[in-house]
Order: sequence, then structure tokens, then C-alpha cells
Amino acid sequence: QVQLVESGGGLVQAGGSLRLSCGASGTASSPNVFTANTAKWYRQAPGKQREWVALMTPHGPTNYRESVKGRFTISADSTSNTMYLQMNNLKPEDTAIYYCNVEVHMKPYWGPGTQVSVSS
Repeated sequence: QVQLVESGGGLVQAGGSLRLSCGASGTASSPNVFTANTAKWYRQAPGKQREWVALMTPHGPTNYRESVKGRFTISADSTSNTMYLQMNNLKPEDTAIYYCNVEVHMKPYWGPGTQVSVSS
């Protein structure tokens, strides 16, 4: 089992920055769950479907949704088993609940989400 918990959300003005964190724990989370498996950040805005935002693969390549390229950066710290999403130049359309996700042995795990609100 893997338990994920996001943090770092909040209210920020357009143009501002936030860094989201996702901590992992549980029997299947060791030793480095985010660097040993494909890990992703998703978001869900009110009235919209959940959409992926960024992903990182075990061998390093990352990918981003077109609308966040150049503004968001996904990374992970294997020593603390934590994944991050650095979000710069935030826009009102980035307002959503952000979720971290990791697949371990083909089973997906999700955190409860953290709210990001960007005011214009």
C-alpha cells in the first residue's frame, strides 16, 4: 500500500508562485516510490474533468500539459520520498484541486488533493 498526501496549496495572485509537495508512506512506498515509478500531477477544476498536468518517468524524462509548459516543473527527492510541482507565473485558469498520483505494480495511488486558487 502507498499513502500520498499533498500540501502547499493556497490562494495566490496571478503571476505568483506556489510549490506543491506530495509525501509518500506505506509498505510499498519504499525506497523511492516517485523515482522508481511513473509519477504524475493531475488537477480538477470545478465542473471539469480531472486532467494530467505533469509526469516524470523512472529514467528521468518529464512531460507537461501544453498549457503549463515553461511555467511548471515536476521533480522528486528520493531521500525524503517526496514529489514536487513548482508552479510559476500562475494564471486564474490554473485554479483547481491538484492531486499527485503514482502507479506501483500497475496499481494507481492518489492523494486527497490540495486546493490552488489564483486570483486575477
